[in-house]
Amino acid sequence: MKKFDVQTINWKRMQRNFYRFFLIVGLLLITVYLTFSKVKNMNEIKVGSTIPAFTLPDQNGKLFNINSVLGKKNMVIYFYPKDDSPGCTAQACAFRDQFEVFSEADAVIIGISSQSVKSHKAFAEKHRLSFTLLSDEGSKIRKQFGVPTNLLGLLPGRVTYVADKSGKVIYTFNSQLQTEKHVDEALRILKKLE
Repeated sequence: MKKFDVQTINWKRMQRNFYRFFLIVGLLLITVYLTFSKVKNMNEIKVGSTIPAFTLPDQNGKLFNINSVLGKKNMVIYFYPKDDSPGCTAQACAFRDQFEVFSEADAVIIGISSQSVKSHKAFAEKHRLSFTLLSDEGSKIRKQFGVPTNLLGLLPGRVTYVADKSGKVIYTFNSQLQTEKHVDEALRILKKLE
């Protein structure tokens, strides 16, 4: 009987130590993530920053250089996680539905995510998107802008930047869940420029 009790006690100790180990490892990983995510976003584009120069392929495979619109158009540049996901589809369709209003505000809409040109092409055709989608495979431009990630770095962030014709950022909106509010906020800010 005593042997059984000793085994039970040892088993409980092992179980407790096992849980403690994973709790400590989990806390350590969260601490490391929070520390490095703050360092990573030190180059974050903010209000008052200038849009950095970049060139990426669009949904048709043509290279799009941001300098082609600088000095000519206001810009709404939005980073989104993934083509054809429910939130990203709602956001893209909201931009599509207000395309004429953005045009009247002398603004171009540019969507950027890490999917391929082929994925962007299918997404744009499926939802009749009339604006530019850029393929940032490797997320180089996303990192250059300092777009934060969500859910401990597992989900790419959703951020919209509104810039005037000179390329100066005049507004940013960061919300993973309020997908259509990105459109409303961009329009509200652009109307103030008129």
